[in-house]
Amino acid sequence: MKTNSQTQPATAPPWWKFGHVWLVIAGPAIVVVAGFVTAFIAVNNPDPVLTGDYFKRADTRIKTVQPALAPALQGRNHAATVPAGSAPGSAP
Repeated sequence: MKTNSQTQPATAPPWWKFGHVWLVIAGPAIVVVAGFVTAFIAVNNPDPVLTGDYFKRADTRIKTVQPALAPALQGRNHAATVPAGSAPGSAP
């Protein structure tokens, strides 16, 4: 007959059989993979270099679109104006 002193302690299962371990490992592993994917995309799709006349062409484009934006600009400017005789930040 065996007593408590003669029984062998139960061995713990290996670390990879615990789900929480994989949860802790998965976070940094996903970040590393995402970093490699981001680097791959950045290397294969470089940003275009702006030419010297870029801002001149942009100014021309703004002037051609300007009439279409008139209602939006009026609304924006109206919302930003303070009525005459009232202090900024005071209740109407």
